[in-house]
Amino acid sequence: MTTREDCAALDARDPLAGRRALFDLPAGVIYLDGNSLGALPHAAKARLREAAEQEWGQGLIRSWNSADWINLPARVGAKIAALIGAEADEVTAADSTSINVFKLVAGALAMRPERRVIVTEPGNFPTDLYMLQGLAAFLPGVELRVVEPGAILAALDESVAALLLTQTHYRSGRLHDMAGLTAKAHAAGALAIWDLSHSAGAIEVDLNGAKADLAVGCGYKYLNGGPGAPAFAFIARRHQAAFRSPLTGWMGHAAPFEFSDAFAPANGIKRALCGTPPVLGLSALEGALTAFDGVTMAEVRAKSVALGELFIALMDARCAGLGFSLVSPRNPAERGSQLSWTHPEGYAIVQALIARGVIPDYRAPQVLRFGLTPLYVRFLDIWDAVEHLVQVMQREEWREERFKQVAAVT
Repeated sequence: MTTREDCAALDARDPLAGRRALFDLPAGVIYLDGNSLGALPHAAKARLREAAEQEWGQGLIRSWNSADWINLPARVGAKIAALIGAEADEVTAADSTSINVFKLVAGALAMRPERRVIVTEPGNFPTDLYMLQGLAAFLPGVELRVVEPGAILAALDESVAALLLTQTHYRSGRLHDMAGLTAKAHAAGALAIWDLSHSAGAIEVDLNGAKADLAVGCGYKYLNGGPGAPAFAFIARRHQAAFRSPLTGWMGHAAPFEFSDAFAPANGIKRALCGTPPVLGLSALEGALTAFDGVTMAEVRAKSVALGELFIALMDARCAGLGFSLVSPRNPAERGSQLSWTHPEGYAIVQALIARGVIPDYRAPQVLRFGLTPLYVRFLDIWDAVEHLVQVMQREEWREERFKQVAAVT
């Protein structure tokens, strides 16, 4: 069985080992929740300080020009584009994932006016489902068709305007075949929209290679942009002239500073913009993305797979018979950069781990999620996390956490 010394040796050979020093990680904490909120990069903190103290504090309103605040959405979008297989002029950083889902799905429906059906799957990330439900209720005649993954292909018929799926499932980590499903959507005459919130920055994504039409994603998970960081939107260049956002804010105008009463959409990806850019949030995300400078996503993916394989092997060897059931695919080609197990006492176990300084997260019902962020998670972290988990189970610390929960309720 793999030893702690073996893991230390893996870390010594890891080509990404030096990236860990780019993050402000608390001492004594094993952070395995970067799939929910990424750790703080030193560069994000420095960039945020610069934007607040110098650009805002000293430059004041002049910084829209002198610090080029006005082009932050494009500048940050170009950095993200390099991580997701897109061209720089196909991605903008703006708004939230929810708002971008609304904009892109509504835009897709407008590009397929003779079709009124949106296809997705149950168990998709809630904001995606909720926004689709809201759109279907808001737009006359729109139907939301929610089908199990095995029935997606059969659901793609001549009535479907758009297919919306999350590439990496937030609960299980299961990967969809982006290229294959996009091709099937196109064969049916539909557009393919991908949510990359649990993929961007953690695995290799090739939007243009897959011929994806539209995509969204958030900036605060594996991109480490901070809580509530701006999201991003991708519109393939071939669709930009036809795309119409339903949220026609002034930053999406062709000439916003002419202050015309009539809206005219900007050219290219700028037409996906809406309101004034959130300068501080974008600045923090801009700084955070420098952690990827000089790194290929192939290297990131290789380490992600290696971390996952180690985690599964250790759990199989040390936690067999303790009630854990792996819900993530065992085949690394079929999963993203997280692992999920179920356990009847999942919530209490996660709380016991957190009390020990090991931070995963919990998703009802019964799911323990462990995010494997390759830029800062070490192989030693995986070994130590499993060791803590074994001790939690052997010492029945999870029972204490369950009793605390019951006491709090009663």
